[in-house]
Amino acid sequence: MDLKTKLYQMFILGTEGDGYIQALENGLGGMIFFTKDIQSKDHFKSLISDIKSKAIITPFLSIDQEGGRVERTENIHNGKKYLSAKFAYAKGEDFLQTQTREIAEELKSYGLNLNFAPCIDVNTNPNNPIIGERAFSDNVDDVIKGEKIVSQTYRENGIIPCVKHFPGHGDANTDSHLTLPEIDLPIEEMESTHIKPFAACAKTIEMVMAAHLHCTCFERDVIPTSLSKNAISYLRNKLGFNGVIISDDMIMAGATHVALQHNLCQNLANHCKSLVRKINACEIGIRAGLNMFIYRNSTPETIEIIETIAQKALNDKELQEKIEYSYEKISKLKENLF
Repeated sequence: MDLKTKLYQMFILGTEGDGYIQALENGLGGMIFFTKDIQSKDHFKSLISDIKSKAIITPFLSIDQEGGRVERTENIHNGKKYLSAKFAYAKGEDFLQTQTREIAEELKSYGLNLNFAPCIDVNTNPNNPIIGERAFSDNVDDVIKGEKIVSQTYRENGIIPCVKHFPGHGDANTDSHLTLPEIDLPIEEMESTHIKPFAACAKTIEMVMAAHLHCTCFERDVIPTSLSKNAISYLRNKLGFNGVIISDDMIMAGATHVALQHNLCQNLANHCKSLVRKINACEIGIRAGLNMFIYRNSTPETIEIIETIAQKALNDKELQEKIEYSYEKISKLKENLF
């Protein structure tokens, strides 16, 4: 398998833009689906079947299906809603396990195999605009208990769980879809609260999603945790996580809050600067040790990001080694679970 194919394995793309069709033939690692993709059960199953037929390597077929305000199948539920993590956990362990099993069985029936859940942030900030009821609790022990129930239930029912948002989005006061939140807490406080649920599941969980947060305990410079070599090394070396580390959606504003190195393209048009910034962010993530990236679209620009990095990697030994390492992680997860 050539290097470009292995690089394509590091990406999960959405359907917007249709670039995913060619990307699947180039070895795309997976697809992510949103509410707009799921208008009827038959149509969605047909879409999944078509994607499988085009993929040259078995893809991750993924979704954010937490319950509550993060539920992608709402158009085909006829008014039924899954409870968010907070309210499902509050109804007891049996209810949480039963609801999780129902979600897993539904996702499996469509052909999906990966859910970006559970959310194991500890919601310590009551004014947090992005987490709130998505968290099991503001109590770390409850979050750890909730994660064990949900992850194991997904696992037993053929769905890969992915915990998020490392190292903890619970203290944020801004939305990382719109900007780059800053978490200015000492490492000791992060470890005793926000990192603790990730530490508790590091040896058992298959995938961890890294957040677009500026955590000053890892980086004094303004670098998202998702692209931070210090944060990713901590997850690997301090917590002992051996699975796949994936970014949150790279379309989010928090992901591209990375300065253009060496003032690249400073005299070019804004759209060129934007593309270079996105390519730069992705390259920084690969060098930092990130294994996979989510892009909610597959526009020509998104495909160009992958193709540009593939071309650069041909003459860059560090990039080559990072891509090979990530491909091994991804392949191992797919071999064990598919």
